[in-house]
Order: sequence, then structure tokens, then C-alpha cells
Amino acid sequence: MSSPFRRRPSLAQINAESAGTAMESLGIVITEIGDDFIRGTMPVDARTKQPFGLLHGGSSALLAETLASVAGNLCMDDPMKQQAVGLELNANHLRAVTEGQVTGTARPIHVGRSTQVWDIRIEDAQGRLCCVSRLTLAVRGG
Repeated sequence: MSSPFRRRPSLAQINAESAGTAMESLGIVITEIGDDFIRGTMPVDARTKQPFGLLHGGSSALLAETLASVAGNLCMDDPMKQQAVGLELNANHLRAVTEGQVTGTARPIHVGRSTQVWDIRIEDAQGRLCCVSRLTLAVRGG
């Protein structure tokens, strides 16, 4: 599979754009851009846990949507003219996480002119799958 990414900003550039956003608030960091994937981490701490001490499902969903949205927008030639925005997200939580950090990896299922579909897998620090998610993005502008 050839790379769907049309732009390749540095990790520093991508992470700098998170200032003042939910990414910054939850400690999400983009750590790697491969030929057909984007990867990032999120801490499991007071910002991302629910009252029972477990990673909050909403935090996992936010990580999933963030990774796929960033990746989807790297598939656009000009982000000032065209953006990929979330249309539908689902997440299945498979394993509880209580500490450390989680790592998510987003890979494209479909990158079209008007929609994109991304598969996101989130693992705990031991590499065990804790959440699978799918995000559909609508491509606006053009």
C-alpha cells in the first residue's frame, strides 16, 4: 500500500499545534508517523481516569479521534482549503487500564475524496489491546 499522506510535517510541528487543545489537556503526544499509520501516547492519570480509577472510555475515544483526525488531515494537500472532520466514532473497550500510558495507532481503511474511515487500536504499556475504535471522517472544502 502506498502512503496516503500528502504532507509530512515534523512531529514537533504537529505537537506544537496541540497547544491550548484537548490534546494538550490530556497529555496526548504524537510519537510516530509511518508510511500508513500515525501513533501517539496518552498518560493514564488523574486527567484521563474515571472515578473508579480506570482509564475513562471517553479519554480513549478522544485519543482515537485525535490520532485518526490528525492522520486524515495529513492526507489533504492544503489544510487551509480542505479539512477532514469527525463524522462518526465507535469504541469498544476491551481491557481496563489503571496506570502508565496507552499507545494508539491509527491506520486507514478508506481514504476517499469525501469520506475517510480509520481503524484505531489502543494498547496498554504491556502491548495488550485495550480499545478498538473506528472513525469516519467527512472531508470538507476542496
